[in-house]
Amino acid sequence: MTQPSTGTDPRVLFSGMVPWYINHTAREAGKLGSLGGYWMGSACPKGVDRSFYKRIWPYHLAQKAFYHLPFVDLEERMRWNNLPFYDAWISRQTLPDGVNVVHGPMGSCEALFRLADRSGRKVLKVFDSPNSHPTSQFGYWQRECDLYAHSSYKLPVAQWVRSRINREIEAADLVLCPSNFVRDTMVLNGIAPEKCFVSHFGVDTEIFRKRELLPERPTFISVGSLTVRKGQQYLFQAFEKVKKELPDAQLVCVGGMRPDFKKEMAKWQGRFEHFDNVPHTRLAEMLAKSTAFVLPSLEEGFARVLSEAMAVGLPILASYESGASTVVRDGVEGFILNPRNVDGLAEAMLRMARNKEENLAMGDASYIAGGKSNTWADYTKRLLEEYSLRISR
Repeated sequence: MTQPSTGTDPRVLFSGMVPWYINHTAREAGKLGSLGGYWMGSACPKGVDRSFYKRIWPYHLAQKAFYHLPFVDLEERMRWNNLPFYDAWISRQTLPDGVNVVHGPMGSCEALFRLADRSGRKVLKVFDSPNSHPTSQFGYWQRECDLYAHSSYKLPVAQWVRSRINREIEAADLVLCPSNFVRDTMVLNGIAPEKCFVSHFGVDTEIFRKRELLPERPTFISVGSLTVRKGQQYLFQAFEKVKKELPDAQLVCVGGMRPDFKKEMAKWQGRFEHFDNVPHTRLAEMLAKSTAFVLPSLEEGFARVLSEAMAVGLPILASYESGASTVVRDGVEGFILNPRNVDGLAEAMLRMARNKEENLAMGDASYIAGGKSNTWADYTKRLLEEYSLRISR
């Protein structure tokens, strides 16, 4: 049952059309006695007390037909197009007793914030940003589509959705940023720095084990959807340069392909090993048999696989735009790279393959820095401490 909040203790209502990663945050908040509600279009996740859960049935039923279709762009378009069902449901609710924080992911906040304002109580309104500011996010994505996707390809997020996200950011009391990159794009687009709070996502690291040895064959692994937004078009160009120096080198990519990458995929088919999807236990094994982890994203919030790779003790070769600079020090746990600098990316990969002592030292530093201290419990504690501080103000 919902308990009243006392003083500055946060009591958080989490609400969203889809949970993304918020189910983990709600579960940990529940363990700490700070959960005030969990409203979501999806089923109640394991570990969340059902007495706090409400299913947003209108949104769920409207979206249900698109959950399991293989057309990822269609699912994403409908995710946004069905927002009126989410808003209509939220507008009929009452803010639970004791709740003094409402927390929603991008796109899910407008009606939630109105509900908080309507309550007449002092409620901290939190905009959870899984990606950069919409002007940056969709601008970078569109630029890469212009360069590398078919000319007929259109982003699956309409302008009215981008406008809505902008309004949510402006209405929020706090913008939760999963990386330095996200915060910097917020500030670049006019959001006050003091309105932002940086806390990188957690991961479940229990299944990941530190690698013991370097593989005999140079093996680079990249995890994430194949999309021009994640920069694999530049990774493949860099790997071609690596192959000229190290013919036995191998590149392994794990993740489904988005429609914007079809044109590029046709050019690179067969030049790398591709797995559409693998269980996390299998991914842990693949990471442990790799030379380095590579992620040249051009736009990201915080790639959680960074922490998973660090839990295995891999050197990280990633872009600032991937969120890596939040957990990786350039030259210590790996290298922070310009994602569009093909020569620089190839040079870093060759360096990790040729210099085994440096590779192992960076891997050890990576494991110490992020291998076992990036759990969802750590993440949620940081959030609740910040919420308590903001409420006290």
